[in-house]
This record gives sequence, C-alpha cells and structure tokens, in this order.
Amino acid sequence: MIRRLFWLLLGAVLGVAGYRKATAVARSLRPAPPASGIAGFAADVREGMAVYRGRQARPQAPTLEGHGRRGLPAGRVPGAPPRPAAHHHDELKDGR
Repeated sequence: MIRRLFWLLLGAVLGVAGYRKATAVARSLRPAPPASGIAGFAADVREGMAVYRGRQARPQAPTLEGHGRRGLPAGRVPGAPPRPAAHHHDELKDGR
C-alpha cells in the first residue's frame, strides 16, 4: 500500500513539474502580441462597458428611502398598511 502511494505521489510531482516546464518552453517560443492590439482591445472593452451601463435602467430607490413623507398623516410609514380607525362608542356591547 505504501509503495503504491509513493509511486502515485512521485507521478503527480513529476507530472506537475513537467507541465510547468513545457508551458514555460511554449511561452518562450511564441511571439509576444503587439502592444497596440492589446491597447485597442482594452479601449473597445471600455467603450462597450460604457454603452452597456448607459442602456441599463436606473435602479429604483428602496421603498422607505425613495418616498418622501409629504402628504402623509403624522406617524404614517410609507408602504405600511393603514391603521384601523379607533371606534369610541358609549353603547353597551350587543345592546345589553
């Protein structure tokens, strides 16, 4: 069991090391992209993002912050259900 674990770990370490070496060699053989192409691409992305943001609808303010208290009775909270009216009767309950 320990022998198999050793060979598994050795294979994993050699595989990772070999992959890193191979990618380093491949990067050194590839020509670098021209800087003007990257700058042009970045400018296009920024312009596209600006157009996208401009087309998006403005988010609405949260309910309690977006409404003023103008025209509401004192103590009334915007968006809350109306309070039941208080009934003051001098009559006896059920007519008794």
